[in-house]
Amino acid sequence: MANNTLNRYLFEELSVRGELVQLDTAYQEILSSKDYPAPLQTLLGELLVSTSLLTATLKFEGSITMQLQGDGPVSLAVINGDHNQQLRGVARWEGDIADDASIHDMMGKGYLVITITPDKGERYQGVVGLEGNNLPEILEGYFERSEQLKTRLWIRTGEHEGKQHAAGMLLQVMPDGTGSPEDFEHLEQLTNTVKDEELFGLGANELLYRLYNQDKVQLFEPKEVEFHCSCSRERSAAAIVTVAQEEIFDILAHEGQVALHCDYCGTTYAFDEPEVKALFADAQSENKTVH
Repeated sequence: MANNTLNRYLFEELSVRGELVQLDTAYQEILSSKDYPAPLQTLLGELLVSTSLLTATLKFEGSITMQLQGDGPVSLAVINGDHNQQLRGVARWEGDIADDASIHDMMGKGYLVITITPDKGERYQGVVGLEGNNLPEILEGYFERSEQLKTRLWIRTGEHEGKQHAAGMLLQVMPDGTGSPEDFEHLEQLTNTVKDEELFGLGANELLYRLYNQDKVQLFEPKEVEFHCSCSRERSAAAIVTVAQEEIFDILAHEGQVALHCDYCGTTYAFDEPEVKALFADAQSENKTVH
C-alpha cells in the first residue's frame, strides 16, 4: 500500500464525495516525541486523521488547527495541518490515564476548537462542545451544524505489522443539493463494513473496490501526508532576543546555557553564553540600522 497518503474520490452516479487517509510514519513521529498513555495515543491518531480529512475539504491555501481543551487529566491535545498535508501534533496530560479511558474521561469538561487560517483572507474559528461518544461523532455534529452537509467519519488507530497506524474515511453529500438520503445511506452501510486491517494494509484502489464494487468511483491522484515541524534553531534564536537580557543572562548563570524545547518534535535547541551574547549584539545592531 501507499503509506501516508490522502486519496479523494467521487461517486460518478451518486452526489457524494469521499476521502481516504492512511498514515503510519506520520503518526509514529508524533507519538515518538513523548511517552503517551495508550488512550492518548489513540486520541492523537484520531485528531491527526480528522485534521488531514478536514484540510482536504478546504478550498484555499492555508492551515487548520484542531485543538481539544479540557479540565480532565488531558488539558490539551492539538494537531496543526495545512493544505500541503504537512501535520504536527502534541498533547499535555497529568497523572494516570486508565487504559479504557474515553475522550470524556481524558478531557473532562471540554471543547474542540477548530481554527481555519487562510493565507489570504480572514481567520475562522469554531468552538464545538464534546457532544458524542467519540471524536468522529463530535465532528459529524460539527459538520451538520456548521455546513449543513450530511457527513460521516470512520477513524481507526492500532497496530499493524508491529507498527502503529492511523487511518480514516469521510463521506459527505455534495453541496449542490442533488444527493439523496437513500444514496448516502447506501454508501454508509457499505463503508460500515470496512475492517481495520483493510484500512491499514490495502492500497486505495483495492480498498475502494472491495467496498464499492457496484458503484462507479472516480479516484483522484493521491496526496502525500507528512509529519512536519516548523521549529528551527533560527526561530529559537529569534525568540530568545524577545526576552529581557537580564532574564536570559540569569538563566545562563544558573544553567550554563539557554535551552528551548519543542514539544511537537522533541528537539532541544541549546545556546551557550558566547552564542547568546552574539544574538543580542546582532539584534542591537539591526535595531540601530532600522532607526
